[in-house]
Amino acid sequence: MADSDSASINEKQTPPKDFVCPITSNLFVDPVTLETGQTYERRAIQEWISRGNSTCPITRQKLQSTQMPRTNYVLKRLIASWQENNPNLIQVQSENPTPKSDQFFSPTKLSTSPISVISQATIDGTIGDLRLAISRLCTSEILNESEMAVLQIERFWQEANVVPEIQTTLSKPAVLNGFVEILFNSADPQVLKATVFLLSELASRDKVVIQTLTRVDTDVECVVALFKKGLVEAVVLICLLRPSWTSLIEMDLVQALLMILKEKEENFSEMCLKPKTASVLLLGKILRGSDDSNVSIAARALVSDDAIEIIVKSLEAESVEERIAAVTILLRCIEEDGNCRNTIADKAELAPVLESFLDVDDGDRFKIVKFLSELVKLNRRAFNEQLLHIIKDEGSFSTMHTLLIYLQAALQDQCPVIAGLLLQLDLLVEPRKMSMYREEAIDSLISCLRNSEFPATQIAAAETILSLQGRFSSSGKPLARAFLLKRAGFDKSFRALMRAEQQRHVGGESEENLEEEKAANEWERKMAFVLVSHEFGLLFEALAEGLKSRYGELSSACFVSATWLTHMLTVLPDTGIQGAARVCLLKRFISILKSARDTEDKALAMLALSAFMNDSEGLRDLTFHVKDILKNLRELKKLSALASELLKMFTEGQDSSADLWNHKELFQVDCSTKGELLSIVCFKDRIFSGHSDGTLNVWSGRGSLLQLIQETQEHSKAITSLAILQSGDKLYSGSLDRSVRAWSVGDEEIQCIQVYDMKDQVHNLNVANAISCFIPQGAGIKVHSWTGGSKLINPNKQVRCLTLVQGKLYCGCNDSSIQEIDLATGTLSTIQTGSRRLISKANPIYALQVDNGLLYSASTSLDGSAVKIWNTSTYNMIGSLPTTVEVRSMAVTTELIYLGCKQGTIEIWSKEKLNRIGTLQAGTNSKILCMAFDEDEQVLVTGSSDGHIQAWGLS
Repeated sequence: MADSDSASINEKQTPPKDFVCPITSNLFVDPVTLETGQTYERRAIQEWISRGNSTCPITRQKLQSTQMPRTNYVLKRLIASWQENNPNLIQVQSENPTPKSDQFFSPTKLSTSPISVISQATIDGTIGDLRLAISRLCTSEILNESEMAVLQIERFWQEANVVPEIQTTLSKPAVLNGFVEILFNSADPQVLKATVFLLSELASRDKVVIQTLTRVDTDVECVVALFKKGLVEAVVLICLLRPSWTSLIEMDLVQALLMILKEKEENFSEMCLKPKTASVLLLGKILRGSDDSNVSIAARALVSDDAIEIIVKSLEAESVEERIAAVTILLRCIEEDGNCRNTIADKAELAPVLESFLDVDDGDRFKIVKFLSELVKLNRRAFNEQLLHIIKDEGSFSTMHTLLIYLQAALQDQCPVIAGLLLQLDLLVEPRKMSMYREEAIDSLISCLRNSEFPATQIAAAETILSLQGRFSSSGKPLARAFLLKRAGFDKSFRALMRAEQQRHVGGESEENLEEEKAANEWERKMAFVLVSHEFGLLFEALAEGLKSRYGELSSACFVSATWLTHMLTVLPDTGIQGAARVCLLKRFISILKSARDTEDKALAMLALSAFMNDSEGLRDLTFHVKDILKNLRELKKLSALASELLKMFTEGQDSSADLWNHKELFQVDCSTKGELLSIVCFKDRIFSGHSDGTLNVWSGRGSLLQLIQETQEHSKAITSLAILQSGDKLYSGSLDRSVRAWSVGDEEIQCIQVYDMKDQVHNLNVANAISCFIPQGAGIKVHSWTGGSKLINPNKQVRCLTLVQGKLYCGCNDSSIQEIDLATGTLSTIQTGSRRLISKANPIYALQVDNGLLYSASTSLDGSAVKIWNTSTYNMIGSLPTTVEVRSMAVTTELIYLGCKQGTIEIWSKEKLNRIGTLQAGTNSKILCMAFDEDEQVLVTGSSDGHIQAWGLS
């Protein structure tokens, strides 16, 4: 048992091989390293030599000198450190007797072929002197002799061509140990300088030297201490040793490195690496760290010490590593104190930085992009554009194309910054022309803004969009909010902010001159134009989503950006985008105007809403909220002239016809557990609703209450459509389960009286006394006789919607075509021809309604009008509704047209004047899939894709 324990201890605590003397097999007590590179216990090797041996016991090489070298203190310190961590070692060692030395110290035959490295040199007497100097460095116990040896070695290195053999000799542990001992013990500046020079030269050529020097922490600490005491050349050796970020922070080197940067280049000795370069590399490593407090302290020290201009020069360095270190330093300085970007922008040569882009990894590439992005946030618009031209045109490759490729493969959190810079570069050309760079950049920003899985990315995208307005303070902060407040009439807030910024600005102009203001206004117009024009106002949708975020930073940035772009619609050419902005944002702006606690937020919302008052449609939308708007305008009147103007427009210039129609919400019921609400019809005081889970509900809709009176689920799949005969005695339900069910409509409940097997899925069912028509799963339309026969008509069209009126069937198709089919004669007439779209998006007809000899077709607004009006006799288009929304359902009354839209809104249009007179907002932002009116056209009932039933009363 004892034997097994001893074996276990020995196994766990066996010392490293390099710590054990090959002669005694014990830990070294006084290790000495011979010229052959082998290390022995001093007592053992002395006994070996005293017996007449003149070779190395291991290599059998002949020893040029039998004088004992100095103790290898590097190895001795390593062993001591190991012993501290293994306190049981002594006990184990004492139990192992020292082997008899006779087996090692037997006479050996002299080896004639392996000779020392130095003796192989072909140089004459100088090599002999060098050999003696190295021997004195390694063996002499007299400090002065060792110091003289160092100077002699350095002089040889400087004057002679260093052959590999000499470098190898000087890189041996024994020699390196001698150099380290000089650093510890010498006080002669010239000797210390020579020692650091030699170690730096060796470390720059051989990584093994670095490993040897960094094996003992105290050796590195000694070099650092010498550097802090004024041995400036030591910074090169520190840099070559590549200490970790943690070690650099503990060394507290920043002030000493700053002193090096301020020194003149001629004050330094010529070394393998310039001390200033080494200082920049070390500072770059320090400022790469993730510890914000330490990094912030270091960056502040650089800014306060006016070292920025010196660092800027490193952007032109030959070494890519030094350029990237300079970029890292300058970027962190800008983040710490944005005012320094003016100095950097004035002095920086950006071409070498751009040339570095393809030579570094993705992490450093992003640093370059971020640095350039921060650099163009100056409070000098004209100079910003000069810098952008330099970034775009300098370098040997296309910056924009390179950024595009980089953007397409970049990490999600990097995309907003890359896209922002790419978009600014693209804007230097004519903004009205199409550009793949612009499209890709804006698409990326919108994608990031909508990516709710990465809130940080959303915030970065929102802040990037906000910064694109182009106005910045002297510290680089966006001034979009301040300038919008000025336009909202809050001059006092604007002036206060400008005064504060002016006090922080050093060396700049007291105020922007006319040329700067002109350049800023022109940039703002161009940028706003490309942003709002992208995909017909798609950015407004993304900003509206961001406004609802629970993250304050995101919602705030989206609010200011949305206000800016909405306001800019009043000064940009009319491209029909205002309607898209109104649909997405009007209700959000009104909500902020009503509920915001911050008066400035109310002012921004007011400014945005004022943009919708420039056309009659916007003004009519606003009148639905006139009470809340007037209340807040009166509150803002004391602070803003704009509020007074708007108040006057509402009270004196309001069109009295805006009050002709009033819609009051009656009820809203959540049926989301039954899926989408696909169809709805009204009959007398009852409402019938068909749901995607196959449920058919019957509701009582008296007054402002909706009460469920029956629920049945006889269909196995979704009920896609409901239709009721004019007589009112039968209700028909069509389903994806390939059946149509007929229901008797009694005073209270309904009962299924017949089931028709349609042999195909049923969509958009229309019924008459003798037949039914529906859209099957494939092409065409099926006409089914209640007696059992069926036929397929219009087989070459993918029909999206249909309506049956007085024996004529009207078909709206996926290719945007519209046909009229006379069911009696089979005659097919084309009302609107379709379009073949190989590349662009489809433009299907989503809804058709016929009323009083007119056909109303609803689609998207890709061709300018989402709703078109046709004469059913002549097939001529006689009008259109220039709405910008995507209509999914439609209802037509005697005087009004109701459009159910994709985002939960219902637009109300006048049939007579074809102008929009109002907008209703459903309880959610889901699609309005179906709409129906009661017999008196006094109650509008809607169904949405999220299963909600909602009703409004009309007065």
